[in-house]
Amino acid sequence: AGAGLAECAAEAGGHAAFWQAVEWVYAHTRSDGQGLPDGLRYPETTSAIEQCMASERPNVAIRTQAAEATKSGVTATPSLRLLDRQTGQAILLQGPIEGDALLSAMDMLAAGDMASDAASSPSSPTSEMPADVVGDMPR
Repeated sequence: AGAGLAECAAEAGGHAAFWQAVEWVYAHTRSDGQGLPDGLRYPETTSAIEQCMASERPNVAIRTQAAEATKSGVTATPSLRLLDRQTGQAILLQGPIEGDALLSAMDMLAAGDMASDAASSPSSPTSEMPADVVGDMPR
């Protein structure tokens, strides 16, 4: 329900509405895969969001995005893919990422330092690095 709400908020109100819905979903989602509490209603719900939620559109988008994520190596949530648009190199960080680990990964990507044991083969433009590996790297 949370992902569908975010998709429909984006469809109805653009990027800002998407991120507002995402923030609300994260603030109200219960742990252990329980999702949003029953009966809880997003306070910014509009008729456009309701119509979208009643349709299959958000589910199609979510399935497509999930398939793309799986194809690109994402196996956990949250996951973050950092892409250097100049070189085409990328780092896939899986799991919760602390600020220092994110900054270290960005520094590595900017420096072109992809020779880590955790990096994938040279033929792959995306290196997968667990957050704990990146987090221990000096900045």
